[in-house]
Amino acid sequence: MTQQSLTEDLKQLVELGKQQNFKKGALIFKDGDHGDGFYILLQGRVRAYGSSMSGKEITYGYLSEGEYFGEMTLDGGNRSANCEALEPTVCAVVSNAQLEAYMSEHPRFGTEMLHTVIARARQSTDNARSIALMDVYSRLKRAIEKVTPEINKGINITHSELAADVGASREMVSKLLKDLEVGGYVRMKNRNLSRLKVLPERW
Repeated sequence: MTQQSLTEDLKQLVELGKQQNFKKGALIFKDGDHGDGFYILLQGRVRAYGSSMSGKEITYGYLSEGEYFGEMTLDGGNRSANCEALEPTVCAVVSNAQLEAYMSEHPRFGTEMLHTVIARARQSTDNARSIALMDVYSRLKRAIEKVTPEINKGINITHSELAADVGASREMVSKLLKDLEVGGYVRMKNRNLSRLKVLPERW
């Protein structure tokens, strides 16, 4: 992406930071790491997720070009999620000290960041509620609609990533996707998922 696509605040922060490149599948940072770094996503796509000792994963969200992440360590605590590059990714990394100094000079950006953090907390709460109260198909329907907001416009995503999104096994998600394909609701080809028509409320 070009810097013209960034907000003025993020453009200035990019100038302060250092550029880092990550290969597809690279772990940018791990849950529990003692981190010092605020990441501005310049190119690529990132998944934030949690994992258990048994290897089970749940996705907290996806980040696209122009978004930022890693701000949760501003309180001096550790990282609260794993973040991985889903494709070749470029980030500008700003230290916590640089970020705090910038926010003291530009308090409006601090307010904007607070709004972003609140929105992400709401999303996490909503995800936890859906896992607790909705069946697997309802959660999968919601996830598919989220990643394919437009009919016939595909996105690269794997069965495993969708399973992590909905908090279900890969096998269950694969079975439901196959059923939806047979019904003509979705198309999954070469890891590219397209929604062909409105999904049924129940399955």
